Amino acid sequence: MIRYANLALLILFPLSWFAPLMRAGMLPLFGLSEITLLSGLQSLWSADIPLALLVTFLALVAPMVKTLGLALIHWRMASPRLLGPLKFIGKLAMADVFLVAIYVVLAGGIGFGRVEIAWGLYLFTGCILASLGLSFATERARKNRRSAAQTK
Repeated sequence: MIRYANLALLILFPLSWFAPLMRAGMLPLFGLSEITLLSGLQSLWSADIPLALLVTFLALVAPMVKTLGLALIHWRMASPRLLGPLKFIGKLAMADVFLVAIYVVLAGGIGFGRVEIAWGLYLFTGCILASLGLSFATERARKNRRSAAQTK
């Protein structure tokens, strides 16, 4: 069950990249009404390359590396010792949701325009949280198997 839920994230993460995160009007960085993760990254690449590199890693690379790593563990193609580094990568992936939240608060508070949260932000956040839960479940299942093997 865990392994198939993890594989579903391989589809849901890319879907969340194209889903609308927010709808914004009159923002200086984004001259568009609907902002997706990918459209936001495109605007960021033209405005601030170091920040764009960081957000690209946090939003795209880290979640997929973690999901692929968990899949390799689930299908016994990688050592369970990989769980430690994958948990760290998962924490980095959660940082981009925090960045989006800060942006929404700043844009609304400074008065650059109107910002409305869209369904894609919930999908993306849900994917990150599901990935976090799956890594905990994988680690717990591994410990249960190890303790059951020791009692035999």
